[in-house]
Amino acid sequence: MTSFDERAQQWDQNPMRRERADAVAQAIRQHLPNRKDLRALEYGCGTGLLSFALQDDFAHITLADNAKGMLQELERKIHQAGIRHFSPLLLDLISQPPPAESFHVIYTLMTLHHILDLHSILGAFHHLLLPDGFLFIADLDEEDGSFHGSGFQGHLGFDRSVLARHVQEAGFRNITFQTVYVIKRQTEDGEKAYPVFLMTARRK
Repeated sequence: MTSFDERAQQWDQNPMRRERADAVAQAIRQHLPNRKDLRALEYGCGTGLLSFALQDDFAHITLADNAKGMLQELERKIHQAGIRHFSPLLLDLISQPPPAESFHVIYTLMTLHHILDLHSILGAFHHLLLPDGFLFIADLDEEDGSFHGSGFQGHLGFDRSVLARHVQEAGFRNITFQTVYVIKRQTEDGEKAYPVFLMTARRK
């Protein structure tokens, strides 16, 4: 089991995660067109906190993750809430082919910094989006490694200009950033603040 599988049942108990998801949802909502037929994909959905916050904004949401424990907890929550337009999906876009469906919107929250191969994941997002579709990436600004601590194998957040270049090279345009939340944590050097940005882009 991955650490995410092991933490799935307790994941939503952290009020910071719920607050963060609500802040990101509010920022995403400001960019969405006024339509009732939008189909969305959340990649790296975990227990679905962000999609639950956005449930009234989409006709259908596919919630994808590669952690079975997270999806089991998500399925329990969907059943408990009686939601009919959510579809959980076990998926790793780096090692598996993408689903056949296309989407108007793709969004991720605190997922991209865990994925080393940015070229492949951004290419997969481009492939899955309909022309002129929206890509929303919420993640950490570049940090000193203290967020996860020693041994972490992913990205230590992102320099916004560098990430924008990767996204543009993957076939996106109209790339913008805004700070939507700040995570505060106690470290050996005292309290540290970790800004979370929302990047918005459109598929060419």
